[in-house]
Amino acid sequence: MARVFTKLGKEITIAVKMGGPDVTGNPRLRALMAEARSEQMPKENIERAIKKATDKTLGDFKELVYEGYGPYGIAYLVEAATDNNTRTVANVRSYFTKCGGSLGTSGSVSFMFDHKCVFRIKEDKPIDVDELELELIDYGADEVFEQIEVDDDDNETKTICIYGSYESYGAIQKYIEENGYELVSGGFERIPNVDLKSVTPEQRATLDKLTDLLEEDEDVTNVYTTLAPAE
Repeated sequence: MARVFTKLGKEITIAVKMGGPDVTGNPRLRALMAEARSEQMPKENIERAIKKATDKTLGDFKELVYEGYGPYGIAYLVEAATDNNTRTVANVRSYFTKCGGSLGTSGSVSFMFDHKCVFRIKEDKPIDVDELELELIDYGADEVFEQIEVDDDDNETKTICIYGSYESYGAIQKYIEENGYELVSGGFERIPNVDLKSVTPEQRATLDKLTDLLEEDEDVTNVYTTLAPAE
């Protein structure tokens, strides 16, 4: 949970820097505030993230993307939010090296991933997913589906996931808000557009180690790979 709050805090800081602290005119910030509420992020964490964007003495986060290859030809795309690129790139490079991979140059693997916007809305009443998808196609959506999550107490939570082109973020969010849907989260993901690679259990253990090292770094926000899911 602490990692989720840290990631959200950095994204809120960046959203405020880019679009200002007024949620009315900053759709990215509105979506992040909805996600923060969904994750029960403490109010003081949110206020601290906003202050960091407006107080020049508290550092300057920037979003960066690192690309490289792990062992066994698996492509890695790593997103980070950092106030010290020198520190972050040194750490990321060391993780690749430690696990038999290598950090690449810009563009070396990014072409293997499509940059998509993704929204999740609460399904607290029946929603015709097919009808919703037909309507959202005009706003840039290319996939709409239901997702069901079950917690440890067997309680189900239903959400509708909406994927669209990167450029369609604003149009899709506007449709969601104007049609009274409750936004759970809104952001961006990198979706592999190549065939995912299968590996042996032993190889997967090494790749999982690299992924864990990257995800545990406080500057890293997302890690995407071309590794096929375990069977």
